[in-house]
Amino acid sequence: MKVFTQSVNFNADKELIAYVDEKVLSLTKFHDKIVDAEVFLKVINTSDKENKVTEVKINIPGSELIIKREAKTFEEGVNAAVDNLKRQLKRSKEKHRDSIIS
Repeated sequence: MKVFTQSVNFNADKELIAYVDEKVLSLTKFHDKIVDAEVFLKVINTSDKENKVTEVKINIPGSELIIKREAKTFEEGVNAAVDNLKRQLKRSKEKHRDSIIS
C-alpha cells in the first residue's frame, strides 16, 4: 500500500511523516485489499488550541473511507483517525465476507 502525505499551511518534518506512514500502514492488518491512503495534515489559523486537522482517506475496492479529526497535535489526530478507520475496515470486510457467503 502507498501512503501519500500532504501538509497544508506548514512544512512537516521527516519524523511526523514517518509516524503517519507507520500508523497508516498498520491498517493493512485489518483489511488486505487497501489500494492506497492519502493523509492531509492542515494547520488552521485560529485561536483554538485544537487547530490541527488530520484527514485520512483510504481507498479500497468498491469504496473509500474518509476520516477527519481535529486535535491539539497531529499525533493525536492520526491516532484517533486510525482507531476509527480500524473499526470501519473491520466492518467493511465483514460486510464483504457476508455478501460472498449469502
